[in-house]
Amino acid sequence: MRSDTIPPSSARIFAYVAALLLLASSHAFAQETLEKRVKEYTLDNGLRIIVLQRAGSPSFAAYIRFLVGGIDEEAGQSGTAHILEHMLFKGSENIGTLDFKKEEPLMKKAEEIGRNIDTEVRKGDKGDSEKIKRLKDELGKTLEEQRKYIIKDEISSIYQRGGGSGFNAFTSQDTTTYLVKLPSNKFELWAWIESDRLRSPVLREYYSERDVVLEERRRSVDNSPSGTLYEQYGAAAFQAHPYGNPIIGWSSDISLLPKDKVRKFLQTYYSPGNMVICIVGDIEPDYAYNTIRRYFGDIPRQEIPDRVGTKEPMQKGERRIMVEFDANPEAMIGFHKPPVPHKDDYVFDVINYILTSGRTGRLYRSLVLEKGIAVSVDAWTGPGDRGGNLFNFHAVPRSPHTVAEVEKAIYDELEKLKTEPVSLRELEKITNNVEADYIRKLKSNSGLAHYISSYAILLGDWRYMTTYSDRIKEITAEDIMAVATKYFTKNNRTVAILVRPEGKTPEKKASK
Repeated sequence: MRSDTIPPSSARIFAYVAALLLLASSHAFAQETLEKRVKEYTLDNGLRIIVLQRAGSPSFAAYIRFLVGGIDEEAGQSGTAHILEHMLFKGSENIGTLDFKKEEPLMKKAEEIGRNIDTEVRKGDKGDSEKIKRLKDELGKTLEEQRKYIIKDEISSIYQRGGGSGFNAFTSQDTTTYLVKLPSNKFELWAWIESDRLRSPVLREYYSERDVVLEERRRSVDNSPSGTLYEQYGAAAFQAHPYGNPIIGWSSDISLLPKDKVRKFLQTYYSPGNMVICIVGDIEPDYAYNTIRRYFGDIPRQEIPDRVGTKEPMQKGERRIMVEFDANPEAMIGFHKPPVPHKDDYVFDVINYILTSGRTGRLYRSLVLEKGIAVSVDAWTGPGDRGGNLFNFHAVPRSPHTVAEVEKAIYDELEKLKTEPVSLRELEKITNNVEADYIRKLKSNSGLAHYISSYAILLGDWRYMTTYSDRIKEITAEDIMAVATKYFTKNNRTVAILVRPEGKTPEKKASK
């Protein structure tokens, strides 16, 4: 029978089954080959190296992850991990300077002046404003003098000249990550630069960079409705655990964060035994290992202090806050949940697929398409996996509908999860989506390096990503009902609502 004689409905079924078989075989093959091809090494100083050689373009992606983030900061020093990430772009004794011997005395002088300014500012109303002004003028002149020796953004320039791209870094509550993509013949250059950043960092221009971070905070939090709402929501959900502090830090902490505290943080946590390097691309594994050993092997291991032991106490009732901001209303809702790799965490991932997998997700279909009461609705897991975690919702009502309407509609969908078993067909669809996502993760060197390094540093074993879909397949309709009933309760709920300040009214759009 020719294919064009097959009835349309049968053709679709055939294509669907064929796609499923192809997806299943591709997924199984990808799992098996990944397990065999990833090579792991550990240096004597504790540095873990993971290499996946891939043919194709002569390039590689490099991810360096440290098991340190906002969760590790001391009280009154929020934002330390993030500002340190900024400072590591400033170079070292060898990079970013025309003459470090001449620059160093000026850098030390700037540090002493900055410390004196902070001391005076900490006095509050009793501080000497004239002295502060004089010291700031002196600091400005010293920095100008120091800048005669500074080569701005030299690391980035070297990578760009070498054909690199995607040179970046990011800080989370759990980890700090540095990444770049480079041609394969620049691997040794990468090893030299990155080991040098660890070996001789100088944290130059610290006080001006601290101001840059404060400006970043004003832009992304203080002047952002969603940023302000999320920060206040996190602080309400975590009253004991450090996850309640923003990653970027509170303004008062950032503005007086001492440079020596940031340096101490670096010396403590940027240790070979507290990091993972993941290389994915056209690099032979043993060559990668030997090169990394040559450049990183003599960096001494540091003793990592005891990690934070605070646990968020079980919530004793709903936490609800109103956050004033002259903007349209929106809401965040969260429920405490266990972190990865707890079994219930897999169930929450399935619930996330059910509720928010694009336009076919239950929440989008109900709130946006059918009821027309929301502009957008989304769900995600965060802020981290080293402490207790949250399952979060963010929704924006469609005017003239209210946050209360949207909130009730979300709770109605959660109640259905408790009482109505999810169909086998819906579970199969989720499994297919998970396997398709897995295949997509394998597409790029950067994507693979991202996930492998993330699971390796957080869970101790990157293979979480190869076993994930099998665990998802084990989730049953009964598991979903049990988890929904256990966690989606009022007592376990935090709600933050953005409201317009009293007396403020929405600006009317100008008529054309």
